[in-house]
Amino acid sequence: MTTFRTNDTPVDGRAQLRSPIKVLVILGHPRSDSLCGALADAFCQGARVAGTQLRRLDLATLEFDPHVRTPSPNDQPLEDDLSQAREFVAWADHLVFVYPTWWGGAPALLKGFLDRLMAPGFAFRTCEGGIGYQGLLTGRSAQLITTMDTPPLIHRLLYREPGRNALARATLGFCGIRPVRSLVFGSVKAASPARRQAWLARAHHQGRQLAQGRITPAERVRHKAGAWLRGLRLQFYPMTWVAYAVGALAAAPAGGVFGNPVFWLGYLCLFLLEVATVLINEVVDLGTDRANRFYSTFTGGSRVLVDGSLSLGEVKSGVLVALLGLAGGTAWLLAVTPAAPAAVIVALGVLGLLAIGYTEPPLMLSYRGLGELDVAVTHSIGVMLCGVVFLGGDWADPLPWLLSLPLLLGILPSITLSGIPDLEADAGAGKRTLAVRLGRRGALWVALAGTLLAAACALAWQALGLAAGAFAGIAWVVVPHGAWLTWRLARHLRDDRPAGRIDGLMGASLGYVLWFGLWPLFRLA
Repeated sequence: MTTFRTNDTPVDGRAQLRSPIKVLVILGHPRSDSLCGALADAFCQGARVAGTQLRRLDLATLEFDPHVRTPSPNDQPLEDDLSQAREFVAWADHLVFVYPTWWGGAPALLKGFLDRLMAPGFAFRTCEGGIGYQGLLTGRSAQLITTMDTPPLIHRLLYREPGRNALARATLGFCGIRPVRSLVFGSVKAASPARRQAWLARAHHQGRQLAQGRITPAERVRHKAGAWLRGLRLQFYPMTWVAYAVGALAAAPAGGVFGNPVFWLGYLCLFLLEVATVLINEVVDLGTDRANRFYSTFTGGSRVLVDGSLSLGEVKSGVLVALLGLAGGTAWLLAVTPAAPAAVIVALGVLGLLAIGYTEPPLMLSYRGLGELDVAVTHSIGVMLCGVVFLGGDWADPLPWLLSLPLLLGILPSITLSGIPDLEADAGAGKRTLAVRLGRRGALWVALAGTLLAAACALAWQALGLAAGAFAGIAWVVVPHGAWLTWRLARHLRDDRPAGRIDGLMGASLGYVLWFGLWPLFRLA
């Protein structure tokens, strides 16, 4: 007999003050009259006291075929019980799975239930272009309650919790359900009646804890911290530091560079400027990011506003904090730098205008077809001149200009290519990137030209002994990498595929940029 249990009326008056949590308890044991069944009962009792809206599925009572017999689960019609179960999962805020750990994993009954239920289009979808996946069950959390005969510590240390990892990460986490916490009871064979009663009390307490919310304060902090780390997009900051350090080395201060507090204070100002720029981009580009079907690690923004990890108000507050920090850092820098205050203010002011003006009105350079040039300039000569000026060098010295030109040309391929996945969304939002203006093939030709020109410039500096020998020997790395990147670009030019994700090509082009910063850095250091 099919068993669907519901209790949609909160019991505890405390829950009347807010919308009660919708909890779905799924018993995955093939016998309902088991220890797992008792643990599920205890959890449900606690959840009712907590004032939740409660529903329960005992999989042993459902009638469904646990085997996927068609090429796709979507080709196999759902039985009535599975259709009802899917509606329950869609309804729930918090999923609770109670099951025994057998042979290191979940029972076949629970595995078959998930095989049939968590199908494409409901639990996840393939990202456009066939690369990567997006979970569709976001906004939900989960609790795993499992029993085992193996002592839990041995299971964790020796076997590395394969069943928990499979369910928490590869299944629920893959589908966007986070956080997933777990409660493990064992060893069952050796447990006395008193110990089993203690386990039941623990499960009851876990259910009652939902009165405090489905996300604990510690989980909320971790989630928010993770969202901020994603929103800051720190993976792109090291190149700024490299170019800044090259500029500082070009200034050749008597007291050295990396042990000089002025160097690190100056970089703090640049870091805060980059934080403000990145967050402003998130706000201004929200429309195009929402419409972007081909986002990835490299393009389409961090998605923290799109997926609601951070609110618009939080991101704007982050911009304000970064700008206030920048103002304070600049005042401190002016007090300790050996450079003339006017030179520092002009260097930071021009760089800040170009960086923030990438998306922010009135400049909005990325919306006017100048975004790629803006990024190339700011991340090469812009930060290099700051390094020179902050450490007391002369901005008119030809050395930083010579050092920056190969880097500027090397940045153009990656920043131009980044517009290809975003092309459709950017065009719809009125953003006039080179990819929008020139099309996919035109952007590839620009990237190819930048690749060849960057290599040619660096090799010319090496042959002529320019830039204080900073490019001596660079041919050993730039020629093979440039040839490989050229070959990949040529392949894409021969391919008439529509615009979409190009993660491999993006990775190759970003790696190419590094040589034009790291090589001079190590040569000058």
